[in-house]
Amino acid sequence: MHTNLYGKTALITGSARGLGKAIAERYAALGANIVINYSRDKASADEVVSNIKAMNVGVIAVQADVSKVADIEKLFNEAKNAFGKIDIIVANAGIEMVETPVTEFTEEQFDRLFSINTKGAYFTMQYAAKNVEDNGRIIYIASSTTSFPVSGMAVYGGSKTTPRYMVDVLSKEIGHRGVTVNSIIPFAVDHSGIFAEENSYPELRKSLLDSCPMGRLAEVEDVANVAEFFASDLSSFVNGQHLLINGGATQ
Repeated sequence: MHTNLYGKTALITGSARGLGKAIAERYAALGANIVINYSRDKASADEVVSNIKAMNVGVIAVQADVSKVADIEKLFNEAKNAFGKIDIIVANAGIEMVETPVTEFTEEQFDRLFSINTKGAYFTMQYAAKNVEDNGRIIYIASSTTSFPVSGMAVYGGSKTTPRYMVDVLSKEIGHRGVTVNSIIPFAVDHSGIFAEENSYPELRKSLLDSCPMGRLAEVEDVANVAEFFASDLSSFVNGQHLLINGGATQ
């Protein structure tokens, strides 16, 4: 069964690069109209818009900081103004912080990660619940650190764990509308985020590779594959679930 998203509109937060970009471009290739969201990097957002226009679907880019509820409201309003409806929402926007022991993180670091990763995801999913079409899809991009605690990631993993609970609750509250709410839990992703540069965080990279039977990190396409499944009709009875994409890693 080939996934067909023609006539659907998908909104993906943090989609100017990395995982969000890969998911947006995958959905566009499957026929969906796309709402790109970025916080500061307009150049990267414009590049994604250009890529998606070439696929002959509708696309807009909306600047919005997900740590600000007013910006999230603007994002959803502009999406509906452009396309009339929203069928798929991916709460992806987030920032990482690694190699920071519990004894060393600052209040400023804590507040920044929780304002984007936790507050941002919570209110993105709240607005998704208010605006998604019946039989729509809400997808949260978590992190494997929420399943396998890693030294130096107390704040990051904690900030990504809380919205997983929101997924559980929201799946119960709006399931009667045919809307599914699930989370994707990726392993560390190569060529993205903190591993965007080839030689970044060598000790952490080695530790993660050693923990994975498949001997590699995830790639953005691995995550886009599962995002395609969760957006499709194939997952219409999969609700309140958290799917690990980690090659069997134990970290």
